[in-house]
Amino acid sequence: MFSYQKNDRFFAQISDGLESLGCDELVELGGRDVVPTYRGIYFSADAADLYRITYSVRAITRILAPLITFDCHSTKYLYKTAMAIPWADLFGLDETFSVSANVSHSLIRHSQYAALCVKDAIVDSFRDRFGSRPNVEKINPDIAFNLHLFKDTATIHLDLSGGSLHRRGYRKESGDAPMQETLAGAIIRLTGWNGETPLIDPLCGSGTLLCEALMHYCRIPSGYLRNRFGFMHLPDYDPALWTEVKKEADGKMRILPQGLISGSDRSSGAISSARKNCRTLPSGERVSLEKRAFQDIDRVFDATLVCNPPYGIRMGNNQHMAGFMKEFGDFLKQRCTGSTAYIYFGNRELIKSLGLRSSWKIPLKNGPLDGRLVKYELY
Repeated sequence: MFSYQKNDRFFAQISDGLESLGCDELVELGGRDVVPTYRGIYFSADAADLYRITYSVRAITRILAPLITFDCHSTKYLYKTAMAIPWADLFGLDETFSVSANVSHSLIRHSQYAALCVKDAIVDSFRDRFGSRPNVEKINPDIAFNLHLFKDTATIHLDLSGGSLHRRGYRKESGDAPMQETLAGAIIRLTGWNGETPLIDPLCGSGTLLCEALMHYCRIPSGYLRNRFGFMHLPDYDPALWTEVKKEADGKMRILPQGLISGSDRSSGAISSARKNCRTLPSGERVSLEKRAFQDIDRVFDATLVCNPPYGIRMGNNQHMAGFMKEFGDFLKQRCTGSTAYIYFGNRELIKSLGLRSSWKIPLKNGPLDGRLVKYELY
């Protein structure tokens, strides 16, 4: 019996700073005994709740099921213990797999070597039992495992997500410096937008924020476009129950009112990408998109503006960014009165260039960038 089967306890990986939001999502979707920790959340769930969480959660990156936890002071013992796990109960010779590792404050110091030890144990276990071995696939494996080693305590997990949950499947094309989907989903939730006002992104790029707003309003599960999930490899996986959970979640979806969500960008290529990405989702054709620079927008009344402006750190060009942000700040102040703007700054130094007084600032990371989501009331 695997560890998760003894206590129905699981672990959700999440970006630093989003733990509180992730806890709220887990509870809403049926998670119990939710306990946040650094870049993650422990929670309990029965099978139906686990399927629902993995299918619908927006801010969380991965859902992991612990297979075994043990004291581990050497790679030799790590290999020996991993060899004893009944891997064939989880996947077969004709399926590919991957192993990742996170190591800190332990005698084993190198995460890649630790992952290699587990990989070798899996391969050797199959070879000893069947005389053959499954293949490793790093990019898109059929099943993925994770080793977490902290202070010489090791836990080997099965990734129930079947790959990072930020890969929603709608991003067919992307422009420069795209925002992670999980971060965009978190931003939409943090705005508190519920569809009572139009949502506008005047710097929409390839449309990630627009797609997340569409999924939020229309109640489209984050995993709607996924064909498979890692929980399908669990030995106690219940296909009939999963079908029931999916049908219930899909049945809550609703149609987007025409004109409720709109975006614009000065780049025709960006608008083309945004249109393709939005139309991958149900009601995506109802998102209004237009090639137009924000300088050419006449007025915006009583709307929610959400955007991720370009920034020099990620784009490799710091020139003229301060001037660009000042011009954008003037646009918000002079033409968007009565609205509320939520702007994500990947480069925090640009916040002062906007020239507006903020209501609040929330630290949010986009990959390695320590950015800020800033709210502005445009009186």
